[in-house]
Amino acid sequence: MKKALPIILGVLLILGGIAHLVSPEAYDAMIPEFIPSFLANILAAIAEVVIGISLIVPKYRSLGGILFMALMIAFLPIHVWDLFKETPAIGPMPAPVIRLLVQFLLIYAGWWIYKKYKTPKAE
Repeated sequence: MKKALPIILGVLLILGGIAHLVSPEAYDAMIPEFIPSFLANILAAIAEVVIGISLIVPKYRSLGGILFMALMIAFLPIHVWDLFKETPAIGPMPAPVIRLLVQFLLIYAGWWIYKKYKTPKAE
């Protein structure tokens, strides 16, 4: 589990980053109207690919874990916002609730990866 989780999440992030560039319209419903969708897709793609690579490369896994956690926290308001929309982008109830719960698991996964791969400081 320790070795598989960062690699699985890293590959999923890289694929998600590519999807933001190839099919940005798939994410439009999740992006609040006050955020330019083109900019949001480009920034999300860059962040997801960079963090995905850092999760795969052993030397950067701890950093990747904390960055993944930060990204999942940054995406959290979008999932809360979607939950309260009349027509959630993720689908009908209970899908937005489940997605929000998964978001908290992903935040924890980032923290777990960070802690598991953090190198102790020399004293």
